[in-house]
Amino acid sequence: MKYHKIDKTLFIKNREKFKAALAPNSIAFFNSNDIFPISADSTMPFQQHRDIFYLSGVDQEESILVIYPDAFNEDHREMLFLKETSELIAIWEGEKLSKDQAFETSGIKNVYWLDQFDTILKTITAQAENIYINTNEHTRASTIVETREDRFIKRLKNAYPAHTFKKSAPIMHRLRSIKETIELELMQNACNITEKGVRRLLNFVKPGVMEYEIEAELMHEFLRNRSKGFAYTPIIASGKNACVLHYIENNQACNDGDVILMDFGAEYANYASDLTRCIPANGRFSPRQKAVYNAVLHVKKEAEKLLVPGTFIVDYHAEVGKIMEKELLALGLIDQTDIKNQDPKWPAYKKYFMHGTSHYIGLDTHDLGLWTEPIKAGMAFTCEPGIYIPAENLGIRIEDNLIVQPAGSPVNLMGNIPIEVEEIEDLMNQ
Repeated sequence: MKYHKIDKTLFIKNREKFKAALAPNSIAFFNSNDIFPISADSTMPFQQHRDIFYLSGVDQEESILVIYPDAFNEDHREMLFLKETSELIAIWEGEKLSKDQAFETSGIKNVYWLDQFDTILKTITAQAENIYINTNEHTRASTIVETREDRFIKRLKNAYPAHTFKKSAPIMHRLRSIKETIELELMQNACNITEKGVRRLLNFVKPGVMEYEIEAELMHEFLRNRSKGFAYTPIIASGKNACVLHYIENNQACNDGDVILMDFGAEYANYASDLTRCIPANGRFSPRQKAVYNAVLHVKKEAEKLLVPGTFIVDYHAEVGKIMEKELLALGLIDQTDIKNQDPKWPAYKKYFMHGTSHYIGLDTHDLGLWTEPIKAGMAFTCEPGIYIPAENLGIRIEDNLIVQPAGSPVNLMGNIPIEVEEIEDLMNQ
């Protein structure tokens, strides 16, 4: 791994929180992701399943975590099963984790090789009443591809039909939404790497540069700072492309007079950052571009103040919509007639600001969290209002990553990244 070693106390604490939420006499299983094939013998780079990483720190394929707090045998209360290194694997791929290394990573004393799993599985399932399975219940999840976890769940249900099956997902959504101090440090590191990318771009961008050249500059900066690269597919959208919310082609020229919307973030140790900044290709915003930019920035600053404990996300989004409505009126994009005749389910402001303002962020860019419960201190959110005007070939979105505090405004992990019009222009014209 490129990242520095993570203190295993994080994973020990995470497991203790998870155990406290289990029903009595229950086993929970967590599997690594597959290495996904492309074609022939090609594969995607390995990405660990975030839940097993959250609970163990193990960043290796073909790993299984078992948590069974009430097991009769103390050695079975926490177990890791790992792929054993062979001479062939060591030569072609490099050595896998040893048992000692797995302990130093996770704090789990009982580490076994995978060939021991079936025998131990029979022993512990004979004792347990409940089996917690780890289904993907993110509201935006695409579950077309069958995962290693999916295959494992099928196997368990077929082999142990008399057990009561329960879901780990609600527990994980609740736990992962509130960040520990070590997690915040990792997220801050990801944001710091993202900041380096931004500052590199402000000295690089000029009329005629290609969107993919901007993407390449970012990747260079990320890799040289121990990141694997982008936390998600980057959006580098110049001019009219910025009005396509998920534009990822990144293959057009940035022309004189264009504003470039750049939505990207570095990952670090599997933790995501998620930033959006808009900069003028020629180093100067036009008066109209500046007015729209400052309107979005105003909405963002006001929205941040609403990310406080006790607030429901659905109510938060509604309040942000009211703030945006005033800005669109001032810009002349909507009028009072539009508001009078609006559909309450799709207000007039949605013509120019059609997406939500905030989502959870952490180990996933759209991280786990429960939308039906109020915001709590320690939660991490993006804040990303935008205005998109296709008729003017102009799209503005501004986004930072915020940590909710017990009282007052959230802490901005991206507070050092240039955001004001004057600061951006000054840095681009040095």
